[in-house]
Amino acid sequence: MYDVCEWRHVFKLDPNKEIDDELLERVCESGTDAVVVGGSDGVTLENVLDLMVRIRRYPVPCVLEVSTVEMVTPGFDLYFIPTVLNSTDSNWITGLHFEAMKEYGELMNPDELIIEGYCIANPDCKAAKLTQVRKAPDAEDIAAYARMAGHLFKLPVFYLEYSGAYGDVAAAQKAADILRNTNTVFIYGGGIRTAEQAKEMGDYADVIVVGNAIYDFPEEGLKTVAAVKNRV
Repeated sequence: MYDVCEWRHVFKLDPNKEIDDELLERVCESGTDAVVVGGSDGVTLENVLDLMVRIRRYPVPCVLEVSTVEMVTPGFDLYFIPTVLNSTDSNWITGLHFEAMKEYGELMNPDELIIEGYCIANPDCKAAKLTQVRKAPDAEDIAAYARMAGHLFKLPVFYLEYSGAYGDVAAAQKAADILRNTNTVFIYGGGIRTAEQAKEMGDYADVIVVGNAIYDFPEEGLKTVAAVKNRV
């Protein structure tokens, strides 16, 4: 079983986006700690399965971040289950989770499920619109959500998601300070396009997520692995 506590870097690939075999091989053999499959729109069981099968050619851990029940399929090493702490729609906090447990709970291996306490900090991104996050949390809000995740609910993961925009470094630092003496892993994702940005956020977050850069700036995106793991 893979231990997220030991990770420093993951790539997130969107099953609704094209990635050729050569670039996928470089991603999977980059030294990243895991490849997460997930997206906010256009995600189907078919394109999830297709991407999973391609990633499975390599020994890197393969993780599904679940955004709809319909995309869930066996074959992944872990399943990340987001609960959006700052959603205004309770379906994205507990509602969909209840329906999934009611329908599929007996079939699931609890050791493969990891709940993520999400704080979506960019209200203009697709994930925010989907989950009805209607305003940008400020640094104090983010700190409160970090406390909720780490101190109150004692979730295994707090995920600060800026999705397409580079985030507030001071807010990330404050969240890291709050979570330092907890068992909650602090994951940061959003807007990382360079090795320098990866290192900057990696100084505070336990794990950084690189997504769009792999599609838009693949050479820079690949450099983020060494920047976080080797501190160069």
